[in-house]
Amino acid sequence: MTTSTTFKHVDYLWDEAHAASLGDDQVALFLYRSNILGADLRITNYGGGNTSCKTIEKDPLTGEEVEIMWVKGSGGDIGTLTRKGIAGLYTERLRNLKKVYGGLHDEDRMVGLFNHCIYDLESKAPSIDTPLHGLLPFKHIDHLHPDALIAVAAAKDSEKITKEIWGDTMGWVPWQRPGFDLGLQLEKCLADNPGIRGIVLGSHGLFTWGNTSYESYMNSLEVIEMASQYIEDRVKAQGDNVFGGQRVKSLAPNARKAQAGKLMPLLRGLTSSQARQVGTFQDTDVVMQFINSHDIDRLAPMGTSCPDHFLRTKIQPLVLDLDPSEDLSDRSAILEKLEGAFADYRKGYQKYYDDHKRDNSPAVRDPNPVIILYPGVGLFSFAKNKQTSRVASEFYINAINVMRGAEAISEYTALPRQEAFDIEYWLLEEAKLQRMPAEKPLSRKVALVTGAGGGIGKAIADKLVAEGAVVVLSDINEDALKQANESYGRDQSTFAVCDVTDASSIEKAFDKASLNFGGVDIVVHSAGLAISKPLEDHTQKDWDILQNVLVKGQFMLAQEAVRVMRDQGTGGDFVSIASKNGLVSGPNNVGYGTAKAAQQHMARLLAAELGKDHIRVNTVNPDGVIIGSKIWEGKWAEGRAKAYGITVDELPAHYAKRNLLNEIIRPEDIADGVYACVGLLSKTTGNIINVDGGMATAFVR
Repeated sequence: MTTSTTFKHVDYLWDEAHAASLGDDQVALFLYRSNILGADLRITNYGGGNTSCKTIEKDPLTGEEVEIMWVKGSGGDIGTLTRKGIAGLYTERLRNLKKVYGGLHDEDRMVGLFNHCIYDLESKAPSIDTPLHGLLPFKHIDHLHPDALIAVAAAKDSEKITKEIWGDTMGWVPWQRPGFDLGLQLEKCLADNPGIRGIVLGSHGLFTWGNTSYESYMNSLEVIEMASQYIEDRVKAQGDNVFGGQRVKSLAPNARKAQAGKLMPLLRGLTSSQARQVGTFQDTDVVMQFINSHDIDRLAPMGTSCPDHFLRTKIQPLVLDLDPSEDLSDRSAILEKLEGAFADYRKGYQKYYDDHKRDNSPAVRDPNPVIILYPGVGLFSFAKNKQTSRVASEFYINAINVMRGAEAISEYTALPRQEAFDIEYWLLEEAKLQRMPAEKPLSRKVALVTGAGGGIGKAIADKLVAEGAVVVLSDINEDALKQANESYGRDQSTFAVCDVTDASSIEKAFDKASLNFGGVDIVVHSAGLAISKPLEDHTQKDWDILQNVLVKGQFMLAQEAVRVMRDQGTGGDFVSIASKNGLVSGPNNVGYGTAKAAQQHMARLLAAELGKDHIRVNTVNPDGVIIGSKIWEGKWAEGRAKAYGITVDELPAHYAKRNLLNEIIRPEDIADGVYACVGLLSKTTGNIINVDGGMATAFVR
């Protein structure tokens, strides 16, 4: 091995100071190694690969020193792996399973027997790859899925190329489904080739190892670097002929995103024929080179080679037969074209299932594509939530890299369809799916909330995210939006500066929602302001801004929301945040009260019109939300205090005392009202929910 820490194709992330702070804690060092390996998507993608280490521990029953293997548990991700995500097993017990192993037909039973090898009672469920680590003798082992290595593994003459790159220093094992027997094959490969530094698994990935965590890390980087450089040299030699050369010219980047944004709601609706999906769009250079090429028609139908890839991307993508500059304004004509393409894809997937199913195979899964390729525009992916769709797109980009590398050095080969099916519909894989936690009530839904930079709007966004939705935050205050957006996780939100009095600004916000998530299911109009003045002091400017923000803004938001929701064809929710003041006559309130009344009646009118589209329109009426509400930061509080003959400091208590429950109303209470409309009352439309502690004068009946 070399000692250089300079690499061209992978990132060297080992921090000596941090590693030293972990001392001789081998499990901590193994977790650290795992995390930095998982941080580089060229090494392994989210959830891909697994890592392990072996330590000497005291047996709690005998007091004897025994070897324990610590390995990534089922369903984990090495990039985010923690102590809770690993399994600890007695190495000797695991190896003793060789005595009871009955052959390939016995693989599923063996997984159950892993539980009899558990040392650490807090262990995560051991994965199917556990014996691949346990049957090898090394203290630290990395099983990774680097693009470059899978390209070698998926090449037509993989074994020969392995020899050409690494000589006698690497072993090679032909494709075999992960399981106990593959562990035996790795053990045999090492016995037949003592002194090797790693093993290439045909069509699958890489095993490397070391006596220390650092040695294993460096070994992995060096092996990947050698394969990457080998491939790069051959790709360069191809020049412009990569993937057979360019067939379709890309639109300019901004035009690609505009075209994608227009198409996303239609695609989302079609992929949601069985269950609602959330989308991701990618148009990186790697994507565009592949989808614009001559070879896409040959390579895309072959499907991906690595099991980790196609389990997330489906066996093959849908390639759209649309011109990059296709006029998408005639939605019905475009939808007709897309419906035909989707029908063919679903029929093909059903045939794939029927042709390869076993007597005990799980029922056919959703036949819609996960990956959709639009030459000249980009890659779309759709899945149950944003993280899953993003990860699917990343895995397909990995698959593209694999195909490019394999084609450059030899010829790309995919797994035989039966092998792929047996993994996709493996009973153990099905069991893993069944063990996944139940989805949250608003999972799979996209919400756009106006006025979300703070106050009631931010509280609504918080509630929707907590219940599983992804949210587009909109507001006129960009600084507030950025701060609000930072309070959520990577795949939970985005933001769009939006002036609800400007139709083009609203359109851009919805375009961003479509491009980022595929469309919109929930729109909450929470943007607002309040002006409290006697009639004689109320100006036309006051009147106009109230009408424009509260009423005209709601009207234009509804128009844009309905456009997107009709494209999706899956219904939706529109919620207006109005006010008790739209129902109750009070002093010094002519402009605000009139605008709120207009919001309320507009919601009823929209509900009557949009019911046929299954778009539900409801209103939430707050009252007296003083603490945490943005409108009370201005002169509104002074105006209301003056109207009631009290001080501003006395307002919270005043509002609480006047409602039947004597409760202070907070932004979170309004958020609960919105959630009731969109998450609980699925058969309610045209309704008004008062969140005011009980104001008899505001009772709607």
